[in-house]
Amino acid sequence: MATLHKVVEDTEPTLRSHETGTVIQVGGGIARVRGLASVTSEELVQFPDGVLGVAINLEPDEVGIMLLGDSEKLGAGIRVTATGREADTPVGEGLLGRVIDATGKVLDGGKPLEFHERRPIERPAPEIIERSPVTVPMETGIKAIDALIPIGRGQRELILGDRQTGKTSVAIDTIINQRNKGVKCIYCAVGQRATAVAKAVETLRKHDALDHTVVVVAPDDDPPGLRYITPYAATTMAEYFMEKGYDALIVYDDLTRHARAYRELSLLLRRPPGREAYPGDIFYIHSRLLERSTHLRKEFGGGSLTALPVIETQAQDISAYIPTNLISITDGQIYLSPVLFQKGLLPAIHVGKSVSRVGGKTQHPALRSVASDLRLSYSQFEELETFARFSTRLDKETRATIERGRRVREVLKQNERHPLRASEQVAVLKAVNAGLLDDVPLDAIANAEKRIQKHLLETLPELCANMENGETLDDDQWQRVLSELEVALAGIVQASGS
Repeated sequence: MATLHKVVEDTEPTLRSHETGTVIQVGGGIARVRGLASVTSEELVQFPDGVLGVAINLEPDEVGIMLLGDSEKLGAGIRVTATGREADTPVGEGLLGRVIDATGKVLDGGKPLEFHERRPIERPAPEIIERSPVTVPMETGIKAIDALIPIGRGQRELILGDRQTGKTSVAIDTIINQRNKGVKCIYCAVGQRATAVAKAVETLRKHDALDHTVVVVAPDDDPPGLRYITPYAATTMAEYFMEKGYDALIVYDDLTRHARAYRELSLLLRRPPGREAYPGDIFYIHSRLLERSTHLRKEFGGGSLTALPVIETQAQDISAYIPTNLISITDGQIYLSPVLFQKGLLPAIHVGKSVSRVGGKTQHPALRSVASDLRLSYSQFEELETFARFSTRLDKETRATIERGRRVREVLKQNERHPLRASEQVAVLKAVNAGLLDDVPLDAIANAEKRIQKHLLETLPELCANMENGETLDDDQWQRVLSELEVALAGIVQASGS
């Protein structure tokens, strides 16, 4: 008893001040509050029942707050408490393999999340002095991209196209191709249907890609505030790995829905609408997000963050408001054409409208040597094929060019979830460039490709390893490659000739 009295006497009461306000209106995922005179922009506030919000509209008489949770139980007159901390999200190795939301809430039904640190979701982009040139390729495993539109680690490459053209498949295949390469991946799904997200997660799990991936989700039935902050929170998670010296990859699927969530918030907060009812700072919300992706210099960690934002176009209009904004921010774009998709030319990548502004410097020398002229010649073939439909007589050279182009088109076809190594891509592109597939029927190209790849990996494993390590092959080595390709194709050519 004496001990208890001693503890009571030694305890000094302390006062804790909490700034509180009163809700005057709730609805549509936002709340208007009076009384939070000292609240700051992006500060977290707490409602009863643990619902969180973020202050984004600071006005003289009231504060506009976007809600991060269910607002059904909230109403006018309830008390709101300022937390004094900026909106943040958990980061760390414990997030890998998990499905979470922007606040760190577990969505996969597993054990509680393991993390030791939270960081603000809004962070300044690295300074110019901290950045290093993009020098290492980010291999997607997709021939049409790695050969014709190469991406580097630290680059921002936009994926755009109409709905149902394979945009998400390209991004998921890129994540799958990072297995055993030390790249940490973040798949950020904004405004997607829950079934689509579940399918993507199951695909990653099936192909052993979930262990190196964090899935950050804000479904279409979440409040607009949560959908708005999710890409920023996902980028903060990715930056943790970049600053630790890792190479990281983040997929934003997709920023069209993110822009719509911000437009919804802005209109509810009565901000002045601009073009297509988007607010005036719609460009800034994406530019400050994507500027955080870069390749750091060694003294600042040496890691990189590669961004693959996805955008949906309407009726193939890449000159619409949001697509042109993103095209001007990023370092290139991969355009997926619905016309090619309907023809079964998958992946439906339109080579003429796609470009990579910095990735060419990162491409493996062996792949660059076989793909350097392929892009131009393929574009010329497509144009020539179009004009050839109006002519009944074609000279021998034109017919040969068209036949070669058709084989290049067949070679660039690729099934989803089947990423290829750099040496496998080099093998088949070298064969088609050298004219070794000119006598192979179009319906036998796929079989010929498999034989080429298997044969080269079995007979020249050292050269294949050299290609993948970024080494340049000399003339003698290329001659050895050609000889083995001819051996691999001998049976197919003879069979087709007979």
